Amino acid sequence: MSVRKSITPTHLYRNNDKLIGIGNAFWNTSYENGVAGVVGDLQDGVFHMADGHEFVNFTVCSYLDLDTHPKVIEGAVESLRRFGVLDHCIPRTRVQTSVLLELEESLGELFGATVISALSTAAASTGLLPLIASGHLGNGTRPLMVFDKNAHVSLGNAKPSCADETEVVTSGHHDLDFLEDMCRTYERVCYVVDGSDSLGGYAPVVELAELQEKHNLLVFYDDSHSLSAYGERGIGYVRSHSPVLDERTITVATLTKGFGAGGTAILLDGYPEETRRLIERFAGPLGYSQKMNAAAVGAAVASAEIHRTEELTRLQRRLQSNIALFDSLVTTEQAGSTFPIRLVPMSDATVVEAARQVFAAGFYTSPVFFPIVARGTAGLRVMLRAGQTEEQIRRLSVALIQAGARPAAESTGTVTG
Repeated sequence: MSVRKSITPTHLYRNNDKLIGIGNAFWNTSYENGVAGVVGDLQDGVFHMADGHEFVNFTVCSYLDLDTHPKVIEGAVESLRRFGVLDHCIPRTRVQTSVLLELEESLGELFGATVISALSTAAASTGLLPLIASGHLGNGTRPLMVFDKNAHVSLGNAKPSCADETEVVTSGHHDLDFLEDMCRTYERVCYVVDGSDSLGGYAPVVELAELQEKHNLLVFYDDSHSLSAYGERGIGYVRSHSPVLDERTITVATLTKGFGAGGTAILLDGYPEETRRLIERFAGPLGYSQKMNAAAVGAAVASAEIHRTEELTRLQRRLQSNIALFDSLVTTEQAGSTFPIRLVPMSDATVVEAARQVFAAGFYTSPVFFPIVARGTAGLRVMLRAGQTEEQIRRLSVALIQAGARPAAESTGTVTG
């Protein structure tokens, strides 16, 4: 029997040889230096490890600390008591309890949109993007799918399945000129981008809206990092700034980060009711028996109620105060932004050692390196939260500067959106 020749990968949309070949060395070094795979028990905002080391986690996405809010915890417990099951494991298209419908109604009122829940943003994007690529979610035209170069991996992983339906290209980060050229060349274009980046910063929402009006551009946003932390009632950056909130704008946003619960909200505007049925039936994981469980739903309902109160505004103000304090102490490219993530620059050679030094001082900041960021742009990711104290932020800043960060020249005390 003849042996087939080895297979040559196309690497059109993914290159595991490069991802693992380069990135795994950084991960191994992180583990060896004790700044990856860290295990501890959380008590009163401090992690306690078995060896006695204690640290404050400055790389967690719960920007308003709602994940530990007593009302959110009780909401999860009460939901389990009420519905008597954690996860009734059957697709919602077949049989469901009322738990998801109640949540979606509450979120719909909160965000002013039609809301469909999902297990995660990765599941939502995996299911929705191929439907957009085929024209079934949109105006019936198969669009050119333009993925932003820095789009989160949960978005980029949908490229192959989208490519089975239409053409797929990758653009430079927020390259509006390229995007407009594509709009002039193709009948329909869909731009896939983070509304709020996991490494800091926002999409040019207003400028994209101009292209939407001019060329009927469809924009698919993942606005997970700004939900709750930004906007009136925590509606997020995209819905706070985009003047185009109709069928040309689709947003997914996790309820796990700033919202403090679990699952994801898909936010739709201007679509008929049958679109919900289409998504529930054919959007990949959204049509399987993979949905938010009762505890996550109960937590999300409780968090939604907090979002309707003055407490949310107070938490947002405390978050912005902490961001401004950090910016007055440490230099980063994100300084002055309302965004709660800061990337403290380090070299590829020093980033893991810097993280180790900061961890030894009692603070966890995650070292980010290729393929999380481009080669040569490594750094320590710092996430500011409402519940962090001034003392903690000042002590962290001292530790960062001792590890190689640049101190801020002066305090401006101002932030911009």
